[in-house]
Amino acid sequence: MPTYDLIIRNGTIVDGTGAPRFAGDVAVKDGLIAAVGTVHGDAAREIDAGGKVVAPGWVDIHTHYDGQATWDAEMAPSSWHGVTTVVMGNCGVGFAPAAPNRHDWLIGLMEGVEDIPGTALAEGMKWDWETFPEYLDALERMPRAIDVGTHVPHGAVRAYVLGDREMPGAVPTAEDIQQMSTIVEEGVRAGALGFSTSRTILHRSIDGELVPGTTATAEELVEIGKAMGRVGHGVFEMASDLRREWNEFEWMGKLSRETGLPVTFAALQSIAKELPLDEQIATMRAENDNGANIVAQIALRGNGIVMAWQGTIHPFRLRPSYMAIAELPWAEQQAKLLDPAFKAQLLSEPSDFSEVNKDILPLIMAVCGGWMLQFEMGPDFNYEPQADESIAARAAAAGKSGDEYAYDLLCQNEGKGFIYYPILNYADGNLDFLEALQNSDDCVNSLSDGGAHCGTICDAASPTFMLQHWVRDRQRGGKISLENAVKRQCHDTARLYGLDDRGILAPGYLADINVIDMDAVKLGKPWLAFDLPAGGKRLLQKADGYIATIKGGTVTFENGTWTGATPGGLIRGPQRAAMLEAAE
Repeated sequence: MPTYDLIIRNGTIVDGTGAPRFAGDVAVKDGLIAAVGTVHGDAAREIDAGGKVVAPGWVDIHTHYDGQATWDAEMAPSSWHGVTTVVMGNCGVGFAPAAPNRHDWLIGLMEGVEDIPGTALAEGMKWDWETFPEYLDALERMPRAIDVGTHVPHGAVRAYVLGDREMPGAVPTAEDIQQMSTIVEEGVRAGALGFSTSRTILHRSIDGELVPGTTATAEELVEIGKAMGRVGHGVFEMASDLRREWNEFEWMGKLSRETGLPVTFAALQSIAKELPLDEQIATMRAENDNGANIVAQIALRGNGIVMAWQGTIHPFRLRPSYMAIAELPWAEQQAKLLDPAFKAQLLSEPSDFSEVNKDILPLIMAVCGGWMLQFEMGPDFNYEPQADESIAARAAAAGKSGDEYAYDLLCQNEGKGFIYYPILNYADGNLDFLEALQNSDDCVNSLSDGGAHCGTICDAASPTFMLQHWVRDRQRGGKISLENAVKRQCHDTARLYGLDDRGILAPGYLADINVIDMDAVKLGKPWLAFDLPAGGKRLLQKADGYIATIKGGTVTFENGTWTGATPGGLIRGPQRAAMLEAAE
């Protein structure tokens, strides 16, 4: 009888702790890592990792698979990029608790904030839950390729408690706040990993209304946070415009000190944020110096819109000629868009901004003509492009207007071309500002938004981008070490959420493992698929270089292809004691 279930031989082991890489083997038995180093004995299966990196599975803490996780076992695209654990329910949006008469409202909230097709959510979800604990039970019934954990989302909680009173500016009573706190406490006790909220003008429902939580008072948020404090664990997650008058860091620091729990926020260069990024970090650190535990979630590249004719956004969406064909089937749209006469007519028209909300008007105007900020997205696209690669620069070199050059780009490949517009995190035209943050313990790599923004981004590929760009290929500035990159995407993300059973290659830890060919790592070209329920669209992006991904000792992906295995499950609360016992 074999000694082990699986042995990965002859690899370069990067164990997730930040320690220097070393040559060795990894043995797996009963879903756990049994030995690391020189392994004697045999196994039911062996993988030769000679010349390859062996690292823990990635832990992605900022995703939005809340609906997809109820119907999809593969959990793409995150699972295609070496991710073995995701945390969802971020930014205050999700589907529990859910009163029976609020299903459509919750779908509209998710569709507006996270650009997930409402028709796909309506068809895909069974709604076999009402309370948050019942939602966790529903998630637990679904086998998957990866593990999922979730927050209790503020939007759903507010809608459940306030009912028809929930609207922008709604002020809950003390009794409402107490009921919300009780729901959050119940959810965390049942296994939620924390609570999330959103306070940014960029997050709006499909009807254009600000999301619940945007106008919530500090008192409401602190009382909800205290509910987690009564349980003794959980992360308070927030996206916020950080308006100065809100004093967000003041109440975040107070909440963290009173409860002993971490508070985490999206730290970005953003047109919506009043505080520049360096001031966000400095203010956070001042609170942490006073005993708080606030953690900044940082993205690894410009958070960009990928624009296409069939996507959610493109520069010509508000031109009258386009609006006249916007609802036609794609084949009819395509024929019009590729017609030179239609092109000439459309390019002669200005965009119509009359119906655009004034809060986001500058952003929409930049989408519709900010050619100095937009870039051609070819098959080997560099996500840190320079000014001379912009549409404005290339149009000038080609003797065309920016409008015409952009139109022609979108018409490439029979109308399936892409344009990249990094709306966040690219104010300097480079990513230099992220170098120091990727070596800071109070910052964690995050904000992939896996499963969300289906027609506009595909940042679920962030872990692969980290390896390809930041570790191996970056030329415009400094790189980061492979050891640091792996630690940040495994150990650091897992520890923030109390998932102390994963993220490290050592005996007693979960056998969540990636075998990676660093020379072959490469992001694939994005494409638009229409494979969600009801034919919903989503941007997808695969990767080369993942030789194998292993979840709980079971090989789930080989050379980028799903094996069909579903060893993943639901994470309920912090994961500590069981692994400590197993390691003894």
